[in-house]
Amino acid sequence: MAAMIAAHTRQSEGRLRFAVVVAAGWAVLALAAFLYARMKCIPAWTAIPAAAAFLVEFPFYLLPAFHPARLGNPWLLSASCLLPYLVYSVPTGEFRVTGFLLLLGAALAISFWYVLLPKSPATDLLFVALLAAIYLARLFDRIYLSTIPQLSVLGHAMIIRTGAIAILAIRGGVDIEFRFLPRRPEWIVGLRWFALLLPTVGVALWALGLWQLRPHPNLPLAIVVFAGMLWGVALSEEFFFRGLLQQWIGDWTGSAVAGLILASIVFGSAHLGVHAFPNWRYATVAGILGLFCGLAFRESRTIQAGMVTHAIAATLYRIFFQQ
Repeated sequence: MAAMIAAHTRQSEGRLRFAVVVAAGWAVLALAAFLYARMKCIPAWTAIPAAAAFLVEFPFYLLPAFHPARLGNPWLLSASCLLPYLVYSVPTGEFRVTGFLLLLGAALAISFWYVLLPKSPATDLLFVALLAAIYLARLFDRIYLSTIPQLSVLGHAMIIRTGAIAILAIRGGVDIEFRFLPRRPEWIVGLRWFALLLPTVGVALWALGLWQLRPHPNLPLAIVVFAGMLWGVALSEEFFFRGLLQQWIGDWTGSAVAGLILASIVFGSAHLGVHAFPNWRYATVAGILGLFCGLAFRESRTIQAGMVTHAIAATLYRIFFQQ
């Protein structure tokens, strides 16, 4: 009886935390959307549906960290992928059947992957390859057609949380947390590996001809950039590359070192298309970053330590170096 009461209390506290985070996030997103629309002179008939689409996507993006099982039904998971697109595209008249079908196909493939296919190393590898292919093909640039720059980030958020929920709630058996806030020991580990990364990546940037400092770094944007890197880029990439791929390869080969090295090579290769393909120089630096993030993951056994290393490095590069 006491165990049941304790479990119910934890569930109630979890629902309350989720509601508080959603409410706070909505307030911040609404303010950011208002300021951005004013700054870019985006008309209300476009800005309001776009803001609404982000507000709709936000709770879904949080679910893997709070209640992944709530979207463990692949039909519900697929439907949730379509909702932000419809919220934006229908009122603005930018709905396209082709874009809708592309989005539906991606949603169904991700949501039903572990329903239709047996759990195996090949299935897992192909699932990660599917997510990478959707991202690298810039599918969402062809779906979210808009005058608003970077609206395709809605699609990127969708693929992150849909892939995470498919792994956590449908596949299952994964000992990794999709968690937004690193704990104090994870900050310490992440910062230490970032400090060790600095001289290595600095030499690599110089040797590869990527050491091109911005004449006027935009320091006031550093906090905003860091938040985006930590909760968007670093969280998703550390979850899939370190939390899944590095662990899986280590288990399959029986060698944690092989998992670390091969996952870092794959991580670097995934950045070949940055700016221009094949961008070997950028991919090399990304591979080095992946190696140190992987070392942070090995020490802490959580992806959050790697998130810290990853986010700080990516923020400094974005702020201080020319892209």
